[in-house]
Amino acid sequence: MPFESAPPKYARIVALLQERIQGGVYAPGAMLPSEEQLVNEFDVSRTTIIRALQILSRDGWIESQQGKGRFVRGRPSTMDQRFRPSRNALEQSETSGSRLVDVGHVIAPDAVAAALNLKKNEAVLMRRRLVVRDDEPDELVTSYFPLDLAHGTALGGEALMTDGARRQIESRNKIRYDHVTERIAARLPSGEEALLLALPSKRTPVLAVTVTAFEASGRPVQLAELVLPGDRHELEDTYPLV
Repeated sequence: MPFESAPPKYARIVALLQERIQGGVYAPGAMLPSEEQLVNEFDVSRTTIIRALQILSRDGWIESQQGKGRFVRGRPSTMDQRFRPSRNALEQSETSGSRLVDVGHVIAPDAVAAALNLKKNEAVLMRRRLVVRDDEPDELVTSYFPLDLAHGTALGGEALMTDGARRQIESRNKIRYDHVTERIAARLPSGEEALLLALPSKRTPVLAVTVTAFEASGRPVQLAELVLPGDRHELEDTYPLV
């Protein structure tokens, strides 16, 4: 007998709401039903509804407006339909739901120094921010930059940037990000990570996504680590077999 696994309740609700948006039941610009209305309609918990709405917001189907509600944006373009941690870490504006946690020069951890081809105990610029979605901590992003590339950019400032790190580095240094490597690991959070992400305990697993960006010459120009609550995120990709 083949093994069958039913999708989680929130995933089924996401799919149904996407169908309604694509079918015009909820037109672009329209307000979605309230959380309470959706809870009653689907006969699920508020937590399940909030999780479904978080996914729709994260993937660009809807947007939240403080004090008003959630509104339909429409079907995202093909490139925007999937959550891409690496692209977000490199290009995401900080002004949308971000809080700067720490910024400054630090001695590069051994793994960071190795990834960025730096000497042991060499300093780097570290920038850490917390991303909040639907009033809930959702990502902790820590980026490291070689000092010569960060010099003269806004990366060392304490103001939230309206553009992403990639634009800062490329425009100041006249280089181009060419490709990235991405490594995903499940682990337990540090005490600071558990506190910032409002995790139930230090035993709640997280997904740690390590992204290293390279310019065309092969020089590494940025390393970023995204820490994502494991109970709130699924990372999925689709690719052809050749």
